[in-house]
Amino acid sequence: MPRRAGDHWRCPARALEARIVAREVATIELGTGHGQHRPEPEREERVMTENKKPPHTKSAIERSEGLPPDAYPVGLLPSSFPPDYVRGAAAPFLLSSSFLGERPTLPMIDLMLSKEKAIPVNLWGLLYDGWWPNPDEEGISVFFQGFERRGADNERKKIYVSANTPDLVATKYHAKITDFFDKLLGAANAGKPMMGRYFEYYDDLYWDLHVGATGDEIPTEVRQFSASFNTVLGYWFPTLEIVRDAYMSARASRQALKEWLDERVQRIIDGTQPDADRTFVYYWLKNGRLGENFRRIDIVFECFHNFLALSQWGNMIYNVASKLEPKYGDPKVRTWFEKTMKGGPDKADGGAFPPLERFVMELFRTISPNDGSLSSPRRHRQLLGAEFSGVTTPHRATSMDPQHWIHPEEFDPDRYKTAPTSVDNDEARAKEIGLARCPFAKASLELKDGRTGEMTNSAFGAVYGVVDGEPHPVCDTAGYAPFGFGYRRCAGEYITVEFIKEFLRKVWKEKLSFVKLDLEQPAEIPVNPGTVLHDNITFKRGK
Repeated sequence: MPRRAGDHWRCPARALEARIVAREVATIELGTGHGQHRPEPEREERVMTENKKPPHTKSAIERSEGLPPDAYPVGLLPSSFPPDYVRGAAAPFLLSSSFLGERPTLPMIDLMLSKEKAIPVNLWGLLYDGWWPNPDEEGISVFFQGFERRGADNERKKIYVSANTPDLVATKYHAKITDFFDKLLGAANAGKPMMGRYFEYYDDLYWDLHVGATGDEIPTEVRQFSASFNTVLGYWFPTLEIVRDAYMSARASRQALKEWLDERVQRIIDGTQPDADRTFVYYWLKNGRLGENFRRIDIVFECFHNFLALSQWGNMIYNVASKLEPKYGDPKVRTWFEKTMKGGPDKADGGAFPPLERFVMELFRTISPNDGSLSSPRRHRQLLGAEFSGVTTPHRATSMDPQHWIHPEEFDPDRYKTAPTSVDNDEARAKEIGLARCPFAKASLELKDGRTGEMTNSAFGAVYGVVDGEPHPVCDTAGYAPFGFGYRRCAGEYITVEFIKEFLRKVWKEKLSFVKLDLEQPAEIPVNPGTVLHDNITFKRGK
């Protein structure tokens, strides 16, 4: 029998807060009655409670259970919206708030802004059966896990990043990525809208990288989940019918996806998966050892949560192509591209990053496909609806901040020749800039996957790899913000940069150029959280 809202809280103030929040939920939810129910007047009271968590914190959907059908006003949302979807996704979304945070001066986010459950509240139902986080039983992603829960010295992040270091991209994943671009940019697709084809091939690349599956090895339900997930991300607002349909489709196919993933993980554990060492899961298993900081259920969870983490790939491909387009693009970007490729894209010229990598880094800084790093604020007082609040530390605004660069508005890949890296930022560097000590202790996780090396971190928490004595640094300054800051940097940064580098190599080698199509009704392609693109870019092959 469902509990009434507030039954699980002993504190009278908490109980009153629960009743008010449940009533707020009721005012925006859809019911089956034919009129509005107006509760009996009761004394209005502002409730401000200390930030003490109850033994078991329940979600909005749980707090609204038990309300009579006529408590829900009719007409605010379409009658086709299922009540559990309204309570679990639409209502929390409408009660949520998002705030813009500061532009950091150091390449880190303070631990006061936590990553714990820092994900838009309307997405929980995509990831969990009960519309609310259940990490103990269903798994969790490092992308919304607080620092204090990741194991000693950010161990979970280091295990994740160990699977996509540049040496692995070059030796294990390179053929998969180049095969993807051979298909996407093949002669048969010249003159056709590009982004629709991108997603036709993306599924195979995604699952091949994670678990070594392509083609008929990927079940229909798995493809259904990925298409639905991307649709929800792009169209975003749970009040839209297209989002409702895709959301419920993703929930319907998720169990089949999890069972399939669990079987694929077992094949890698058993050693029956061909070329298992060419998958992310192989390195998560080897370096995590199925310990508490990267359990089996977490591996399965990361495999499908990565649809969110890697969603910026498509957005970046579209925007890079747009900048290289001769008529409507950016002439400075095209000039730098030609200069970079003609001068030797991979030659060592004294900096930490070779020319092509610097060019791609500057593309990411100026395009910034990921808007910001979302945090859960630590609350001094708990207000009504405050559990849905988030703070976004902006990426592009920080990258363009004049306190970090001279002429930040200019496209200049050479700015990274002298920019500090994760190797440079050690204890001495921390003291040089006026800090008493490193904000994050330097600690290493030894690789256990057959390579000689370690995953370590800078003074500001940025994780990077050292393999066979060669460090693979990242640009560790607040002015380079497209992948976030410090211990919060995107765990997929390495492979994302390498992915765009391979795209540009293909464009240069095949002498491709891009064309903006004049289409009356271009297809809409969801590519990123809150981003739906017009499929109006194509390419043509040079002679």
